[in-house]
Amino acid sequence: MSYHPHDTPQFYLTAPAACPYIEGQVERKVFTHLVGELAVQLNDVLSEGGFRRSQNIAYRPACDGCRACVSVRVLVGEFSASNSMRRIEKRNADLIGTPITPIPTAEQYSLFKKYIDHRHADGGMAEMSVVDYSMMVQDTHINTDMIEYRKRGPDSAITGEGVGPPVAYALTDILHNGLSMVYSFFDPEEDNRSLGTYLILDHIRRARKAGLAYVYLGYWVDESPKMAYKSRFLPQERMTVNGWVRQEKANR
Repeated sequence: MSYHPHDTPQFYLTAPAACPYIEGQVERKVFTHLVGELAVQLNDVLSEGGFRRSQNIAYRPACDGCRACVSVRVLVGEFSASNSMRRIEKRNADLIGTPITPIPTAEQYSLFKKYIDHRHADGGMAEMSVVDYSMMVQDTHINTDMIEYRKRGPDSAITGEGVGPPVAYALTDILHNGLSMVYSFFDPEEDNRSLGTYLILDHIRRARKAGLAYVYLGYWVDESPKMAYKSRFLPQERMTVNGWVRQEKANR
């Protein structure tokens, strides 16, 4: 059985592997374990340094000669939704998001598989079993919510919960200065809702209400069309060799 000291983090480097974002490139990651009494504080510090969390691991790209993966966070206090974003918010006004304990369920996994099969059938998550999914959701030593989105019902104003089948889920870490969107998925048959954009807008609203400064969106890659949407949430900050740098305009 491996042992991970709880007081001093140990960092490791992964072996080279094919890059999932840029064809022909090779990726490596530096990572450490988020365990023990200092897991929350360590995750806060590492998030400030551009790391991301996956289960009980915090990682950051460490590729030779490539810095294409850029950590992005939205400046909540200054963000103003565009006209198209406001239309998306209005389109989803019938949804209500409820934070729940991150405990995996068959209902969640069913929607997750439906999403992966429709959107990312050729990706690394396509073969995730129910056990793999369970680990993704509940293997956390920090403050994490699963936000469950369902349609509003007649009693939602009282209960704070929606009704009917789930439309989307967002696994979200609560940091000392923001919300970090670890992973989100939604019903691909609800394409007209633009749920990917809506979930980010909803997290910006939640962060603003909680008095938090940022919403962390993970990594943005300029050469990856699938990640272009992240550049639309402005103003934002992007991690560079000189630290976080403000970005006012979208790249595309």
